[in-house]
Formats: sequence, structure tokens, C-alpha cells
Amino acid sequence: MPRRQRHDSGRKRPQDKRFRQSEERGGKRKFAPQSSEPKRELTPGQLKAVERLLSGIGVPEQRPFRPDPFQIEALAAIETEDVLVTAPTGSGKTWIAKEEIRRLLPLGKRIWYTTPLKALTNSKYAEFQAEFGIENVGILTGDRKENANAPVIVGTTEIYRNQLFDALREGFNVDADLVILDEAHYLADEERGHVWEEAIILSPARIRLLLLSATVGRAQDFANWIGEVRGTSVRVVKAGPRPVELRAAYISRDLNLYPLFNEERKFNRDIDEVSKPPRSEGGGYRRRRRR
Repeated sequence: MPRRQRHDSGRKRPQDKRFRQSEERGGKRKFAPQSSEPKRELTPGQLKAVERLLSGIGVPEQRPFRPDPFQIEALAAIETEDVLVTAPTGSGKTWIAKEEIRRLLPLGKRIWYTTPLKALTNSKYAEFQAEFGIENVGILTGDRKENANAPVIVGTTEIYRNQLFDALREGFNVDADLVILDEAHYLADEERGHVWEEAIILSPARIRLLLLSATVGRAQDFANWIGEVRGTSVRVVKAGPRPVELRAAYISRDLNLYPLFNEERKFNRDIDEVSKPPRSEGGGYRRRRRR
């Protein structure tokens, strides 16, 4: 039977109710106008403050790399002790881990590098493959298992902890000589901290632990606890001042930039004035009430 052809009977197709209402109001959705307040002009003092804020930003000049004293101390200590490194972000904690991996690989040793996040694990996996060779690096997470017998394994802390559980249950030794626990301050996390606690307690004393953190508090107390539960010597290595200065600023509604702190390192009170909500003169940032 031939398909019936549809003919336009002249009737309008049913439309969405919201579209019909919009069409009745003119076919276009109306938005509240932007604030009509004039753009503020920065004072000479404020301009100088912005210049100081932005000074020095750019690509630094190339200089020969020289390890900092805390990096040298950590590398010397990890040969015979567990080491807890506390250093600000960007100060070179990962460099310590890489150099120790580089030293152990020719000796036939096996290394675990653990992180708290799958995304960070994937990033370190690619980074270490480029650094040490694809054949030398594997990854173990809940989603990926690649080159699991490689001498360097990058994985989440949960996976390493599970390996320790399996070793206890089945009666074999964990194949690792060095375990690097990145973001070790997760031990204090209310939901996942027990994973780091179990990983530290269950790791045999023959395995060296290198713990890295930028925000761990009471580092010496942390180290004393590790030494007590593992029966090992633990060295705390602290970095010096932050190598990369942190600068904070506030962007106002009119896109002016204000340093968050003044020269005395006190809160910039100019922000109190520019952060006030706009005057509601029939609009501003407030949505118009629907009819």
C-alpha cells in the first residue's frame, strides 16, 4: 500500500508553550541591562600597585640547574632511611623522586610511585614514560593496567594498599624496594586517610618510603609516628623559602585589577569600595521579574 503523502492543511504546528509566550512578547528573550556605572579610573598609587603586582611576570632567563640543599639532603638520606619531604608547590619535590628512580633502575630495583588521584596518576605515567622509557614504566589504577611487571609502577595509593592486603592474605612479599607516596598529607583526610595509614603500616621495613607533601602539618610528629609503626628511622627534610612568589589580585566588575594586599601585607581596603554591589536602577545585575 503506497504511503500517504502529508499535505499542509494550513494549520500551525503545535509549539512549545514557553516559545509561544516568548513569541507573544516580541520573539526575543529580554535580559536585564548591564550596569550603567562609569568605569573607575585608577589613582596613581593604584597604578603603581598594579605595576608592582605584574612586574617580573614572564619567562625567566635560562640558568644552569643546581639542586637545592634540601634536595641533596633528601637524596642522601633515602639510601638508608625513610624520608618525609615538606616543600612548597613548585620547589622540586618530584625531582627528588626522579633522581632516586634514576639511581635505582640500573641496580634492578623496583619502585612504586603513588598518587591520590587517577588524573594525576595518568599524568605522572606519561611523564615517567618520557623520562625513563616506555618499557620501564607501568600503570595500575582502577581503570588501567598496563605493563604491570615494569620496574617503575605508577598507581593510586588504594591500588598499592590492595597489593599489600593481597600479599598478607596469600603469603608473598610485595615486589618493591622504594615506595614514593605523593601528596602524603592525605593521611589526614577524613574519608580516605585510612588508606595512607594502612599503606604505611603494612609496608615491610625493608621497603624505603619517600613521602612528599606541600601542606603536611606537624611534620616531625608525623615522622615520629611512621618510625614507631614501622620500626625505621625517618628523616624530615624541609625546603627553604618558596621559590616562586605567590601574588593575589581582585578583578572588579569594570575589569580593573587590584592587589589583594598592600605593601604592608595587609588587606587592600580599596577592594571594599569596588566590590560593593551596583546600584539597582531598574536592572544592574538583577534579573527582571517575569510578568
